[in-house]
Amino acid sequence: MEHLIKEGAKIVLTDYYEDRKLEMAAKYNAVAVGLDEIYDQEVDIYSPCALGATINNDTIDRLKCRVIAGCANNQLQDENVHGPALVERGIIYAPDFLINAGGLINVYSEVIGGSRKSALSQTEKIYDFTTEVLNKAEQEGTHPQKAAIRQAEQRIAALGKVKSTY
Repeated sequence: MEHLIKEGAKIVLTDYYEDRKLEMAAKYNAVAVGLDEIYDQEVDIYSPCALGATINNDTIDRLKCRVIAGCANNQLQDENVHGPALVERGIIYAPDFLINAGGLINVYSEVIGGSRKSALSQTEKIYDFTTEVLNKAEQEGTHPQKAAIRQAEQRIAALGKVKSTY
């Protein structure tokens, strides 16, 4: 959160644990709200970072954000229902597995003995991949989750073809 604060962001947060929520709010001069109140906040970005499936039939119409980008896994309770619903509402959704690829890149780099510089260079491409997926989803009239999955499947298939030639 330090980076966001340095850029002048105003933070609205919640947490399952009341003491942690209040501690973080005090530390970062943030507004603390209840677990169920977070969906009703007028924010630019909703960033689910713990629990999955927080974008669901009960919450989606309450969201007052322009972008959803968080590190929780499986943020959409049903990607085939809630992905299109976000497009319909004009909310940009950055697929979790795409924008969180940095952790996997770093682990892979450590396993193969790669350099930190190389890992950071690879993570810098996440922005471009995300932009590519968002643009492709718009061009194809689909939602970003579906476009990201299709892109991942194509990359895996292409790698399989390369490896099968050895």
